Amino acid sequence: METIHRPVIADSRSMGELSDESINLVVTSPPYPMIEMWDQIFSSFQPRVTKLLKKGDGAKAFEAMHRVLDIIWEECYRVLKPGGFACINIGDATRTIKDRFSLYTNHARILAAAQKIGFSSLPCILWRKQTNAPNKFMGSGMLPAGAYVTLEHEYILILRKGGKREFNKESDKQKRRESALFWEERNIWFSDVWFDIKGTTQSLVDKTARKRSGAYPFELAYRLINMYSVKGDQVLDPFLGTGTTMAAAMAAGRNSVGYEMDASLGPAISSMAETLEDRAPQVIQQRLVRHIAFILNRMETKGPLKHTNRPYGFPVMTAQERELLLDTPLAVTQTLNHQYKVTYDCLPQKEFCRDWSKILESKEADHLVNAMEKIATS
Repeated sequence: METIHRPVIADSRSMGELSDESINLVVTSPPYPMIEMWDQIFSSFQPRVTKLLKKGDGAKAFEAMHRVLDIIWEECYRVLKPGGFACINIGDATRTIKDRFSLYTNHARILAAAQKIGFSSLPCILWRKQTNAPNKFMGSGMLPAGAYVTLEHEYILILRKGGKREFNKESDKQKRRESALFWEERNIWFSDVWFDIKGTTQSLVDKTARKRSGAYPFELAYRLINMYSVKGDQVLDPFLGTGTTMAAAMAAGRNSVGYEMDASLGPAISSMAETLEDRAPQVIQQRLVRHIAFILNRMETKGPLKHTNRPYGFPVMTAQERELLLDTPLAVTQTLNHQYKVTYDCLPQKEFCRDWSKILESKEADHLVNAMEKIATS
């Protein structure tokens, strides 16, 4: 198996090279309106933004910024296939303009625009970043009633074009089965609040580039791609930045295309691709190790499991996990037309293909998990 990934240095307000209904999933995080670091970008597309901010009209500046983004959401709707999803990571903003402090609800404004375009809005996810210091407070501090709470979460909006996606061909059904999630992953990932992903810099992202791009964690994009697409799908990020979504698509066995206006981020994208061969196997190993640890605990407390995964041979909770297979990226090569091609090992990882029925009944199981955890984190 191989996948193709295309970073495009261009304005994503017009993605004319993408055909109608050619994308399965959008995963992105746009510049946040009313966050000062993004004022210049919005002003470059809508000069009224600067005038309105100087005038002190925050409400109209907020609306002018979102009208720049509205065009991109319309393009995303055009290129998405029926049943396709758009996952948008966005935070609200707080800002004082001419001595007036206000909350600017970016997530609500995007939801309203998306629904007007035709998207169906599904329950969103609150990503609890927990990056603020525990003693941080805003406003009047200990004296009522001028203080206000700090924002320690962002939203992941989940939008769908049309009804449920259909898998009619047997080959599509098989890809879907192989792309299954572990039962215990599904219970965490499909919760409406995520506490376990921190808003910290990852090894895949250059620190300086991350500040320019506002990149989100690799795990966030990787999780969403596994939740809302299957192997071989096309993933789009209209705000590619340092390439986090593209890296996650590579690790998950999906194709991708991303648009980025800032050509200076090109080296960061290349660096991301170069480090993927080391990072992706570690991510896959961690998922498998976590599953082994889960079933050990589950069997100790609840007894044997009814189902077995065919590629690996270990127990799983449901019949839907029996064909689950995680493909390991073998090589990432850059083509002459500045695309990236990823080849995969589609066989199950050897260290996880064992006679699990005997191992799990023996006293060696805990030692084996500990050894695997060391491998996964080394």
